[in-house]
Amino acid sequence: MTAGPADRPHAPLIVDVAGTELTAVDRRRLADPLVGGVIHFARNWQSRAQMTALNAEIKSIRPDMLICVDHEGGRVQRFRTDGFTHLPSMRALGELWMRDAMRATQAATAVGQVLAGELRACGVDFSFAPVLDLDYGGSSVIGNRSFHRDPRVVALLAKSVMHGMLQMGMRNCGKHFPGHGFVQADSHVEIPVDKRGLKAILADDAKPYDWLSGSLAAVMPAHVIYPKVDKRPAGFSSKWLGEILRKRFGFDGAVFSDDLSMEAGRYIDGKLLSFTDAALAALEAGCDMALLCNQSIGEGAPLDELLQGFAAARDAGRWVGNPDSETRRRALLPDTAAPSSWDALAGSTRYSGARRTLSRDGLTE
Repeated sequence: MTAGPADRPHAPLIVDVAGTELTAVDRRRLADPLVGGVIHFARNWQSRAQMTALNAEIKSIRPDMLICVDHEGGRVQRFRTDGFTHLPSMRALGELWMRDAMRATQAATAVGQVLAGELRACGVDFSFAPVLDLDYGGSSVIGNRSFHRDPRVVALLAKSVMHGMLQMGMRNCGKHFPGHGFVQADSHVEIPVDKRGLKAILADDAKPYDWLSGSLAAVMPAHVIYPKVDKRPAGFSSKWLGEILRKRFGFDGAVFSDDLSMEAGRYIDGKLLSFTDAALAALEAGCDMALLCNQSIGEGAPLDELLQGFAAARDAGRWVGNPDSETRRRALLPDTAAPSSWDALAGSTRYSGARRTLSRDGLTE
């Protein structure tokens, strides 16, 4: 029987590993009870066999580890070789919608099926997809990652992608709440500020989260400041996460912070926080899990500082694990204990049908 929250404390930290195989240092970090997930990047990929072996070793250390990846399609797709389908950008689905809405929803479901099926066949549990940001035409970081400018089209196509993912055993994550598409600044390198008021944001950008609140398994907030609502970025704002997302929209799934290593990921009230204090602030505001990405390369000192600092905060009573957050984390794990093999996936009529749909609509290379 798998241990429940009462048997294992809240494991709120999502970290990465440096290469295509685990090192002794990686194993030590992944065994830390504060670590609840690992996120892969392109540098962790070599082949399907290698990725499957890497994930199997991770699960041998922690069977309840949530193995994640940013794998949306288009330019944000970490694995592209050795049989992986080159998935379309979400904008391509929005453009298909303008020609034939029903074919677009069918294609969106197929995208979800292929995306999740291929990842699961290599032992990946979860992808941070789909993007729910609106396409205003000016955002360099969102751009064609967005389905459409119209929140209704975004919500319907996202729901189809989510349905396809779920059919292949994978939960979803809507991002970046309440909306990153309006601002032009890239939160990876600067702090975006959206000066619109709450009414305008709720009537437009945040609408997909309202409509999909009962279907979304997880949400990732934006590293964007909306000063007319809160002086803190959404991922550090109890008003955005608690009052609006949880209470007003009734969302009861998991909330991830965005990457705390991003330029906008550690500034609160004009101050640059340590990784530990940023993670603590995100959890205090209402996040269930905090991500720190791309810090395992080299010596990985920032990761060790985070783990040590977080343990010290816990021991000093600055942070107390949340059983509800742990329940939400574990709810994102696939229902099946082991992923299907690639051969089994290739023989699946659902998967082969989804690939035919994408090919028919010119959505694969």
